[in-house]
Parts: sequence; structure tokens; C-alpha cells
Amino acid sequence: MQSVIIYIGAALAEIGGCFAFWAWLRMGKSPLWLLPGCASLVLFAWLLTLVDSSNAGRAYAAYGGIYISSALLWLWIAEGVRPDRWDLGGVAVCLVGAAMILFGPHKV
Repeated sequence: MQSVIIYIGAALAEIGGCFAFWAWLRMGKSPLWLLPGCASLVLFAWLLTLVDSSNAGRAYAAYGGIYISSALLWLWIAEGVRPDRWDLGGVAVCLVGAAMILFGPHKV
């Protein structure tokens, strides 16, 4: 469960950091947006190192499902676009895959 909480924090940090760059380049915001954006991306990278996994690749792969879920929440909350049934079905598939990767009985 701790890994899931870390993944959620990492997803928020990554989306926030990437959005800062988006706002600067696509929305005409001040380049000062890059300062918190870069700090947020550093936080994202650090958080992923806290996941209890013996392999970085497996930790990153499992994170993908959480990231996709968080991106759709961002779409809904920050951009005001409600995800449709295809978005929700896709995220369900991704979360099942992420759970299999994270919690599966892997050989060490």
C-alpha cells in the first residue's frame, strides 16, 4: 500500500512539473513557471526511488498505471474535460496491469 501512495505522489509531482512546461510553452506563461516545474520533476524522480522494488524498470512499469489514472483526473479536474467510457476502460486495463507488475510473485 505504501508503494501506491508513493506512486500517487510521484504522479502528482510529474503532472505538475510537466504542466508548468506546458503552461510556459503553450499558454504563454512566464518562464518563472519553470522553477517550480523543475523542482516538481526532481521530487517525482526522488519519489520513484522510494518504491519497494528490487528493479527500477519494474517500479517504473507499475507506475505507468497510476500515472495514466492521475492524468485522466487532471484532465477532469484541471481542464474541465470529463473522461469518457473509453478513457475509463483504458485506465482500468492499465491499473490491472500495474497491479500485476507490482504485486505479482516475481522471481528474484
